[in-house]
Amino acid sequence: MKIAYICYEGKLLQGLSDEDSLLLDFLQQKGVDIHREVWTDTEVNWEQYQLVILKSPWDYIDNITAFYSWLGKLERLGVRLLNPYDIVKWNSDKHYIREMMDAGLPVIPAIYIEKGTQPLWPVYFSNFNTDKLIVKPCISGGSRNTFVVTPDKLPALVLEESFMVQPFMPEILEGEWSFLFFNGVFSHCLLKKPVSGEFRVQKQFGGSAEPQTPPADYLTTALSFVERYAKGCLYARVDGVIKEGRFLLMELELIEPLLFLSATEQYEHYYQALKQIVA
Repeated sequence: MKIAYICYEGKLLQGLSDEDSLLLDFLQQKGVDIHREVWTDTEVNWEQYQLVILKSPWDYIDNITAFYSWLGKLERLGVRLLNPYDIVKWNSDKHYIREMMDAGLPVIPAIYIEKGTQPLWPVYFSNFNTDKLIVKPCISGGSRNTFVVTPDKLPALVLEESFMVQPFMPEILEGEWSFLFFNGVFSHCLLKKPVSGEFRVQKQFGGSAEPQTPPADYLTTALSFVERYAKGCLYARVDGVIKEGRFLLMELELIEPLLFLSATEQYEHYYQALKQIVA
């Protein structure tokens, strides 16, 4: 089986290791017929591939229409996608949090400012009983255009896209938990912490990530999201914070998450999951 390993066109973000190349080399050494491709490359003959793996198409958030069009092309060609098409499309828009809220799941609550409407800041502060909000585009990644809103600092949003509003969770300063699953099986866990004066945990903002052995109840909650929303997925990353001893989901990452592969066994987990899911 010939596999396309999808990356993006651009330079590695500052502070990140080249996980893409390391994982690709590992899979090739295992004898997998896998080749790096850029999803925006119009010269690629996608019909030569039986399987496409989304590894790091990180620029899809800036080209969402083209990304959806590319996915549609692959689907029409009958090329299998990991993760599956319907899940990738669903996960690409943070309106999925509303579905989880409606189901009564443990998530950080959200209100949506739809494209073409006006924000109602006093309503949001009141509904969440807070004086600090987090606002981010519904199609975004890596904390792109994510910012804090307070009553004395209200932004003038240009609503050419939809935004998600959530209460600021001070627990993020204690760390964001990330659980990695391959083919629905837990692999490893990290605690990501922001630097002093920052709330974003990504490395490009100075954040750190340390391996953890998670408490069983945190892991059970994280696994419940994977079992419900990530069936047939090669990979899933469940991100959240701990509030009053309870894990609350921030994001379910099913398109292009950094996998924090740092040990040979973690690369092996990925490889074994790939073998099982395409068998």
